[in-house]
Amino acid sequence: MTDEFSVESVYAELLGRAPENKMEPRLAPLYRAMDILGEPNKAYPIIHITGTNGKTSTARMIEAGLRAHGLSTGRYTSPHLSKVTERISIDGEPVPDETFVRIWDEIRPYLDIVDGELVAEGQPRLTYFECLTILGFAVFADQPVNVAVIEVGLGGITDATNVGDGQVAVVTPISLDHTDLLGETTEEIAYEKAGIIKPGGFLVSAAQPVDAAQVLLEKAKEVNVPFRFEGVEFGVESRTVAVGGQMVTVQGIAGRYEDLLVPLHGAHQAENAAVAIAALEAFFGAEKPLDAEVLQEAFASVTSPGRLEVLRTAPTIIVDAAHNPEGIRVSAEAIHEAFSFSKLVVVVGVLKEKDAEEILRQLKESLGDLAAEYCFTQSNSPRAVPAEDLAELALDLGFGEDNIHVAEKLDDALEWAVERAEANDDLAGGILVTGSITLVAEARILLGKTEA
Repeated sequence: MTDEFSVESVYAELLGRAPENKMEPRLAPLYRAMDILGEPNKAYPIIHITGTNGKTSTARMIEAGLRAHGLSTGRYTSPHLSKVTERISIDGEPVPDETFVRIWDEIRPYLDIVDGELVAEGQPRLTYFECLTILGFAVFADQPVNVAVIEVGLGGITDATNVGDGQVAVVTPISLDHTDLLGETTEEIAYEKAGIIKPGGFLVSAAQPVDAAQVLLEKAKEVNVPFRFEGVEFGVESRTVAVGGQMVTVQGIAGRYEDLLVPLHGAHQAENAAVAIAALEAFFGAEKPLDAEVLQEAFASVTSPGRLEVLRTAPTIIVDAAHNPEGIRVSAEAIHEAFSFSKLVVVVGVLKEKDAEEILRQLKESLGDLAAEYCFTQSNSPRAVPAEDLAELALDLGFGEDNIHVAEKLDDALEWAVERAEANDDLAGGILVTGSITLVAEARILLGKTEA
């Protein structure tokens, strides 16, 4: 490791750039960086994933399937929960600190060139996300990996990751999120996300709203790639709740896979598993079934930190990174199905760019009487909605005044929630922490989970 850099110093430098929620709708600087660096974006086949919800869980399932088939993998996802190196994973583990720092040290002078050219043209220099994306491509080329599973940051057409051409383009469920940037309807959002469908690729899509599906279908036909949609050519045939997750039978593109143990909760995770299987089949040629035993081995190892993750028991504390109304809805369904809570204390924090009103409305509707009390709080992010503002919004939406508590700091919110859960005579009470990824990330650290 060089004396000049550490992971912490690299992260500090990245944070000094335009932040993650200020993405630039451009690709030219990324192509310029790829060109200077010798095109690391073309050094390995790519499975490229976009969508509104389920991207990271699906990426982890696909990656597990590739590794079970003996392939070396890179996985690029965002955001991170505990440490920035989680975003760039090698063979299922965060990139080693030494590699992260070494590759940054090697590419930094070339990024200075691109920054200089951008400033000379009157444009903002490379952003936080653009730099991390370039670093990810460079790390995967340095390994080198056999295949990279790459999740978009936002949208598709001009997302920094779109300098990579996916051999398989995967689209998870599309719903309304980032409407200020991507569009006001699922059709408009689908147009952005369809940008990852490239000539020579293969489209695998989750079940979509009709308008979004039509956009994806038209794009696939335009660039002349095969396409398969969940609910048409593949999908979940059956599923039953099991200890630690669920047993799922999937009809894939090329084969049928019975009684796969998926150690994640909820119908949405079963659907993510079906999409992941179809993506794997497409990657391997889409003509012959996957080995069922290899697939079972792959799925048995899957984790998805921060997604209906149980962090402790007595009382049970679950964290879930749902941060838009549809994410809240499917997570609430999974809680009703997979956990036998009689009452739930809900700790909520939301970021300013999200639709806080719809998130709270969905929580109230989906959890119903199961949610005994709500504690409104905020993460340390400067983008967090003040806890008091959330509480006022909740009152306007008809949340009972006696069932609302406010704690600006998350550690105070958790302490209060534990006291309330323990004070309940019924031992089947639990705690749910949800509403933003930053809140879940902080809760995991507070509760002793330092790895993702």
